[in-house]
Amino acid sequence: MKRRNFIKSIMAVSAVAVTPIALVAKEDAPKAKKKGPNDMAYAAAVEAITGGKEAKDSDKIKLTVPEIAENGAVVPVKVEVDHPMEEANYVKAIHVLNTKNGNARCADVMLTPANGKGYFATRIKLGGTQEVVSLVELSDGTFIKAGKSVKVTIGGCG
Repeated sequence: MKRRNFIKSIMAVSAVAVTPIALVAKEDAPKAKKKGPNDMAYAAAVEAITGGKEAKDSDKIKLTVPEIAENGAVVPVKVEVDHPMEEANYVKAIHVLNTKNGNARCADVMLTPANGKGYFATRIKLGGTQEVVSLVELSDGTFIKAGKSVKVTIGGCG
């Protein structure tokens, strides 16, 4: 019987000693949502890509995205640029961005004249209804862009 009482007293002392430590640890925890190492807003992403240069809207970019996406985790995106792919004049890069996710950069594709065509297709993740933007860098250092809005629904209901 003495052994049971000894174990009960040890358990009671342990519980009392551990409880304040657990409470202090909860109070010290940061209350703000942590940002990931790749989090970057849309404006900051455009600035990082263009280096401050202006990106002009262009009808040479054919951006294909669905108007309504039933599943924001797999939104298909196709970018086709109507531009020559010659040694001195070609599409250097295609960047796919979004305007509202934590990380605006979805995909960055570098191209050379050997690619033959300024084209890229992928699937991206969208956290909600927002605009998808294709930012294209040309070999002469200029930037052009095109954007389309995608409505993300849950279960296909608007």
